[in-house]
Amino acid sequence: MSIFAPCRLFAKLKEMERKKENLIVLGIDPGIATTGFAFIKEKDKELDILDYGVITTSAKQEFTERLKYLHRSLTKLIKKYGPDTICVEQLFFAKNVKTALNVGQARGVILLTAILNKLTLFEFTPLQVKQAVCGYGKADKCQVQNMVKTLLNLKTIPKPDDAADALAIALTYLQARNYLEKTKG
Repeated sequence: MSIFAPCRLFAKLKEMERKKENLIVLGIDPGIATTGFAFIKEKDKELDILDYGVITTSAKQEFTERLKYLHRSLTKLIKKYGPDTICVEQLFFAKNVKTALNVGQARGVILLTAILNKLTLFEFTPLQVKQAVCGYGKADKCQVQNMVKTLLNLKTIPKPDDAADALAIALTYLQARNYLEKTKG
C-alpha cells in the first residue's frame, strides 16, 4: 500500500489531473534562517531542474523583517518561474520550542505567499518525503540526498542541505502524481 493512498492529497491530485505540457513544481523546505527552494519542470516524464538554492535571513535583523524578506524573495522566485503547484514540508518535530515556533511562523508566510499567488498547495511530512524518494520512511539525510542526486541525474549531491531537501519535497509531489496516474482506471 502506498503512503499516498490514505492521504488527503490524493483527492486534491485527482482534481489537478489535467494534462499539462510543462508542469513546474516548487518544493520548499521552510526555515527562518534558511529556506530551501527548488523548481523542477516535468515534460513528457522527463525532469529538468530550473533552479534551486536557499533564501537566507540574518539573525541580526528584526524577526518581522526576516519574514517580510522571505515573502518578497519567494514572490520574486514565483513570478520568475511560474510554478503550477507548491509543496511545503510540514513541521513535524522539533527539540527546541523557540526554533519550532519561528519555523512555524516562516511556514505561515510561505503558505500565505502560495495562497496570494494562487498556487495549489501540498504539504508533506518528513516521513512521506523519505518514503517517496528513498522507499523507506526512516532513511537518513545522506540517503535522501543520494537518491535526489540519482533521481535527477546530478553529478554531485545538491548543496546546501536545505536546497537538497527542497528538491526532495518537489520529487515527492511528482511521485504522488505518478502514483495517481498509474492507479487510475
